[in-house]
Amino acid sequence: MERVWDYPRPPIVVPCARRVRVELGGELLADSAAALRVLETSHPPTIYIPPGDVRMDLLADSGARSTWCEFKGFARYVDAVLHGRRFQAVGWSYPSPSPGYEELRDHVSFYAGRVDAAWLDDERVRSQPGDFYGGWVTSDLVGPFKGPPGTAGW
Repeated sequence: MERVWDYPRPPIVVPCARRVRVELGGELLADSAAALRVLETSHPPTIYIPPGDVRMDLLADSGARSTWCEFKGFARYVDAVLHGRRFQAVGWSYPSPSPGYEELRDHVSFYAGRVDAAWLDDERVRSQPGDFYGGWVTSDLVGPFKGPPGTAGW
């Protein structure tokens, strides 16, 4: 079991030991054995997939949304475009991450709740509560997790 309250702050980047898959609209958007995990106090791990393992031809710059992380820097959001339909802000990436997070450059992180399914090995993950954070909740995690109403000040 992993306790998210044992994760560090500032967050760290570690290799993901599990195979990562992301599905949407009948397409496999990503399949990777080389993903990274970002571990941060009170958050389920966020998974970052190398661009070579992502169907980048199915993603487009969201254009409408950007955010700033005090640790990782400026994030740009991506939409998925499948079969003539656009799925808004299914994920994000850091084109120029802050010092200490350079290995995240151009990796894509997907919101588990904005795709049809996200998997770590054979376990289908659940999305982190709330609509801002993108952590992947698995059966081996112990919370509580930041994200739902009333947790913004944690």
